[in-house]
Amino acid sequence: MVTEPPQPQSLTERARAAEPGVTRWLPGRMPDAPADALRDLADVVANAEPGDESARWDRYGEHGPVAVLESRLAVLLGKPAVAVFPSGVMAQQSMLRVWCDAQGSRRVAIPSLSHLLRSEADGPRLLHGFDFALLTDGPTVPAVEHLTAIPGPLGAALLELPLRDAGFLLPTWDELVAFSTACRARGIPLHLDGARIWESAPYLQHSPAEIAALADSVYVSFYKGLGGLAGAAVAGPVEQVSEARLWRTRMGGTLFTLLPYAVAALRGLERELPRMAEYHERAVALAARLEAHGIRISPSPPHTTAFRIHVERDVDDVNERRVSAMEREHLALTPRWAASEVPAWSWTEFGVGPSTMEWDLDEAADTLVRVFGR
Repeated sequence: MVTEPPQPQSLTERARAAEPGVTRWLPGRMPDAPADALRDLADVVANAEPGDESARWDRYGEHGPVAVLESRLAVLLGKPAVAVFPSGVMAQQSMLRVWCDAQGSRRVAIPSLSHLLRSEADGPRLLHGFDFALLTDGPTVPAVEHLTAIPGPLGAALLELPLRDAGFLLPTWDELVAFSTACRARGIPLHLDGARIWESAPYLQHSPAEIAALADSVYVSFYKGLGGLAGAAVAGPVEQVSEARLWRTRMGGTLFTLLPYAVAALRGLERELPRMAEYHERAVALAARLEAHGIRISPSPPHTTAFRIHVERDVDDVNERRVSAMEREHLALTPRWAASEVPAWSWTEFGVGPSTMEWDLDEAADTLVRVFGR
């Protein structure tokens, strides 16, 4: 019997195999083992004060930690009503549906790099009949002139803060105010895709509530900067958020319990939200160190706690270096790299989080330069 030689593992398979042996993690936060993550959430509940609602079960999104979370978010975002959802995709589609039904138009002004267009498998159109009018084409932050160029009625306008697929780009505060003013002058509800609104506040130099005040509604994520398990919320006027809750039920999102998502989000608001300015400061400092060694950064300086790194290396080469660092040095340094539109260049996203802060700034920069630079 002839035995087939073992097939070589792909880089993805090698990275997955090497991950359990990683002892130091540079980007974001080092993933916890499932048992550790769930144990920490259990400890959060166990350590709650007697009678604290956050230590009781919710039922179908009512009462318990879900109610506590919605109340806390209402204060943080300065909105009268909040509804928790199991996913951001569901949350945003529900909120936009409410605005479009109220306006009598399914046209939504949106940047071409929006998550709704690039990562939702055409769900917004197939499920809700949205007709997207593009504000921008490519890595550009929408501005008033882009809105002005779209004639006719609109059900809503959407801004993504930051525009992730453009390298986490943000408008200036004045540009954001001007866009909000233009929407209100035309009677167009403005919705903010604020998945990373917490990370955006330091650059905009305004609180999440001040940012959200410029819009009619806002969506926030629990599992990105806040480090939750999953989940999201929309905030806005009472009537419209109540209607969004109906769409949550219609789309299968009113789960028997949302407790794990809510407890993890409350933990993130306590532990991670106060550190956003610190994370942004480290992102700016690390980017500057990398640029001093000839590594390109965009945007420069970073607008949020995350940015893109560009190196003049073939994508297979740079991904081999990434996986080799995991296997030989037990270091996780970056996410997977992608080929750039510029031949022989590659790029990756890098986000600063609690794991990043455990590294000395010089050590972090020197290690990235050593492994990926020239």
